[in-house]
Amino acid sequence: MALTLAEKIIKNHLVDGEMKPGNEIGIRIDQTLTQDSTGTMAYLQFEAMGVDKVKTKRSVAYVDHNMLQSGPENADDHLYIQTVAKKHGIYFSKPGNGICHQVHLERFSVPGDTLLGSDSHTPTCGGMGMLAIGAGGLDVAVAMAGGAYNITMPRIVNVELKGELKKFSTAKDVILEVLKHFTVKGGVNKIFEYTGEGVKSLSVPERGTITNMGAELGATTSIFPSDERTLEFLKAQGREDDYVEMKPDKGAVYSEKIVIDLNLLRPSVALPHSPDAVVPVSQVRGKKVTQVAIGSCTNSSYADMMKVANILEGHTIHENVSLVISPGSKQVLTMLASNGALAKMIGAGARILESGCGPCIGMGQAPSTNGVSLRTFNRNFKGRCGTDSADVYLVSPEVAAFSAIKGFIADVDDFENVDLKINIPESFAVKDNMIVSPAEDGKDVEIVRGPNIKPFPKNKKMGSTTGGKVLIKVADDITTDAIMPSNAKLLPYRSNIPYLSEFCFSQIDKNFHKKAKENNGGIIIAGKNYGQGSSREHAALAPLYLGVKAVIAKSFARIHKSNLINNGIIPLTFSNEDDYENIDEMDEIVINDLLNQVHNKKVTVFNKTNNNSYETELTISPRQVEMLIYGGLLNKIREE
Repeated sequence: MALTLAEKIIKNHLVDGEMKPGNEIGIRIDQTLTQDSTGTMAYLQFEAMGVDKVKTKRSVAYVDHNMLQSGPENADDHLYIQTVAKKHGIYFSKPGNGICHQVHLERFSVPGDTLLGSDSHTPTCGGMGMLAIGAGGLDVAVAMAGGAYNITMPRIVNVELKGELKKFSTAKDVILEVLKHFTVKGGVNKIFEYTGEGVKSLSVPERGTITNMGAELGATTSIFPSDERTLEFLKAQGREDDYVEMKPDKGAVYSEKIVIDLNLLRPSVALPHSPDAVVPVSQVRGKKVTQVAIGSCTNSSYADMMKVANILEGHTIHENVSLVISPGSKQVLTMLASNGALAKMIGAGARILESGCGPCIGMGQAPSTNGVSLRTFNRNFKGRCGTDSADVYLVSPEVAAFSAIKGFIADVDDFENVDLKINIPESFAVKDNMIVSPAEDGKDVEIVRGPNIKPFPKNKKMGSTTGGKVLIKVADDITTDAIMPSNAKLLPYRSNIPYLSEFCFSQIDKNFHKKAKENNGGIIIAGKNYGQGSSREHAALAPLYLGVKAVIAKSFARIHKSNLINNGIIPLTFSNEDDYENIDEMDEIVINDLLNQVHNKKVTVFNKTNNNSYETELTISPRQVEMLIYGGLLNKIREE
């Protein structure tokens, strides 16, 4: 039987289940990555499993999110991650070495391998022909301990690329076109596999841009073949021995297919406040901007940065614009400094930030009140930038650079005739001196724990009944940023769930945590695609700490639903979505005969306030049923 590329890799790593869409499968994980925002919790959970050393081929801990050190909290947590990594066989990428996805693509990605990361943009390495999946921290901890990663077998969507991108059209415009077609809800339980003649015209970093923003589709992952362009990139990194050709079989069958003619693409923009609100840049041309931010794990490669430098050369940034640039890795920054490109950026008036996530996650560079920020990032959710009143637009580095000069959103007619064909060096500046190797024998390594690290909350075994007041009722497309904000003030407390919980849902209801405590927890009612966006486990851990028993939604985002189950919170979906309208905040919900109903995966919910009953479904596997009954994955592992 002819297989798609994704099916080939899954088949080679399958340890449990059958490769039929909708079935639960377990796959062996070759590599893991964490970043410091989610990593502290993942390593605390790994320690709780009592495993001496990771069982993967390679695990890497990155520090790239929380590098503003206004107090000891971030530095303390970095030291915890570094020492726990040293002890347990994990490589440690120091602050300043770069964004996890950019560095992993450069230094560790291997075609045909599996990668699980505690960050939703882990699919970036799909640009290398890896099966790279974002997950919650506990799932990554289990993988490090040698356990399989369990997912619903996805459907495979074929995105056939024809032709070649024209000048000023970019890989960013490719993924924006896909987002416009499928929306942020359209990729759930799907893998997007790119094929066609147009693939050969895209470099590995360009492919990484596309697979990176595939996370915004809600997709399990996205993947490109491994071909001569892959070998070219690996040779430049001095890693040609890692190359293996990977491609789908002829006659492979896909569940869906779309065709994109690269020749026809023109610069696009995602309007506030969603990555799928995509229109041609021409539609918003002329809109004044106050800030331009270039970088992030989506668009911070050497080629991206070189194009920006060439556009800025000889110009001055508009007087009303603040331009900040974040090269994606120390490697990229070193090469820019060596060839003079960095001087071009600085000479034009750009502010150079360190190689990290920075503004993308609200860690500095928040726009002004009512500001208009043009960014090359992957998300523009309301308030994520650090300023609730700001409007964030997502564009390519080329559009961003020209707009920074003009002072308004620029379209092709405003662009000057700059040579954007970048000569990629045959060899890159490889110096891994900011990656710390683990100890050969970690028995004598002492793990350093700062005072900010608190025990993570644990659930109890399921009883015969549950329920509580409806603590909050939210609309469609609620993000994990809205559930558990992750800004410069809060990120230092990522390992302190009791403190973080005070800000749970604070963007929507500042009194949520008080209501939860006063009512001994309760229930959350939600619309479609609840929990989209970041993989952060804190969006499940904070509600758990506050006593949330269940979430009843029209539908869930993949990673967040897994995080809820992992922590013993019941994710129910309405059988009749109209029932959502009949439930109000502070209604009292009761679920009786809970154990039997969970086993049957059909759960009747009774509303004592209005005397109505609602049918809901528990769309989970038998393994996940057991997890809920135990009160979460860690409880299940301990007892077994």
